[in-house]
Amino acid sequence: MAKIQRALLSVSDKSGLLAFAQTLAAAGVELISTGGTAKALRDAGLTVKDISEHTGFPEMLDGRVKTLHPKVHGGLLYIRGNAEHEAAVREHAIAPIDLVVVNLYPFEATVAKPNVSLHDAIENIDIGGPSMLRSAAKNHDHVTVIVDPKDYEEVATLVKTTGETTLSLRRKLAAKVYARTAAYDAAIAAHLEKAFSEQPSAANLPKTLIVSAPLAQPLRYGENPHQQAALYGKFAEYFKQLHGKELSYNNILDLTAATALIMEFTGDAPTLAILKHTNPCGVGQGTTLREAWDKAFATDKQAPFGGIIAVNQPLDGPCAEAIAEIFSEVIVAPSFTDEALAVLTKKKNLRLLQILKNPATAAPWDVRSVGAESYLLQQRDLKLTTAADLKVVTKRVPTEAELKAMLFGWRVVKHLKSNAILYCGSDRTLGVGAGQMSRVDSSRIAVWKAGEAKLPLGGSVVCSDAFFPFPDGLIAAAEAGATAAIQPGGSVKDPEVIAAADARGVAMVFTGARHFRH
Repeated sequence: MAKIQRALLSVSDKSGLLAFAQTLAAAGVELISTGGTAKALRDAGLTVKDISEHTGFPEMLDGRVKTLHPKVHGGLLYIRGNAEHEAAVREHAIAPIDLVVVNLYPFEATVAKPNVSLHDAIENIDIGGPSMLRSAAKNHDHVTVIVDPKDYEEVATLVKTTGETTLSLRRKLAAKVYARTAAYDAAIAAHLEKAFSEQPSAANLPKTLIVSAPLAQPLRYGENPHQQAALYGKFAEYFKQLHGKELSYNNILDLTAATALIMEFTGDAPTLAILKHTNPCGVGQGTTLREAWDKAFATDKQAPFGGIIAVNQPLDGPCAEAIAEIFSEVIVAPSFTDEALAVLTKKKNLRLLQILKNPATAAPWDVRSVGAESYLLQQRDLKLTTAADLKVVTKRVPTEAELKAMLFGWRVVKHLKSNAILYCGSDRTLGVGAGQMSRVDSSRIAVWKAGEAKLPLGGSVVCSDAFFPFPDGLIAAAEAGATAAIQPGGSVKDPEVIAAADARGVAMVFTGARHFRH
């Protein structure tokens, strides 16, 4: 490749631009620019040619037409060394453009604003920028293209030392361009499809599922060491790692599950959850986080080894000291006090994650690959249940304490793998059974776990994520000591289950909504 002689710079994000442009100018590169970018460069003392001077055609239509011109795209696309191309550009006085620096109108940031108008969204759809990027990237054998300010330094170093760039770098930058324009177009398509829908709703399913997410970080491996893995998307906007070794694939699955659970208790009394393999194995509430820890840990003192701990309030020193007595993989909290950090950072591998933003505020979709080049899309399960949603179906009405336990347990059982059975009190879990092929098996496991923990189930509430298909599950719960039950209802056997509850003096409510989690 010949040395870079001419560069076209047109950016919305001007971070790092001036230093990069100064390097180009020092290397004798002619700078062509547009609008605000040209002004910023001139204000810094650089000599810049306006795009209208280069093309011989004025910017027009409020700047909508400025770079869409043969002298721009011809200068980018012609194949250097091709006799016909060389003759054509000489005939039409088209000068080569060897370097393009473009980042796009901030469409994604614009539509992320609350109540953005359709007019503002459309005005932030970039046309000339993607066109230049695609032209330059297509002709990457001869043209260098930058869409990300993070790449300024590498290009600047080569221009400063050699005056040109390497083919391998140009290929890498070209691929990055198409990834960026694909993501940009995907964002536009998704927003406009929703905006133009005849039945506006947050739940509208897209006609085409477009997922575009930048690489956030490569991971050492996936669920198992023989599987490659990486993290994509905006994870860093929601979580900040304060300490510990690199996150693993399984860590990320677990900590996001833990965060989803603990965010159910935002604004509640101090609450702490312990999870293992995305399942809660203990949740407790107290007047302090230390008290909440004692209750959660008491549910199961074996499973938390190597588990994930999440809290709904800043993690303090006393709670940190208790947690530090066992081995944990990750702790997730809104923040950590200095005392907590002093205790926990002594464990060099323990990962401490600060929650920057509630993931429940993200786009309300779950996407799952099912193989066969197919995907499932569903709304995330964000349904909240209050006392007003409950329907008492038994002769006995639940007591105030039972009602409180029902609402506590219902928030937890929602995050257990199905079939899920949970025994709880008003501020703590007592026995957990999850992921079994039958609901009765889950109940047996929950009872056994409570027995292992020496936690009596007398007077407890049993929570079932889906309906009891037969009376046997309810009967088993009553025999274990449960005096109240909360379940969705909806089985053809509901009358038999209700009769079994009445026969045993169990108060039961229906929520009308289930929480399957596969």
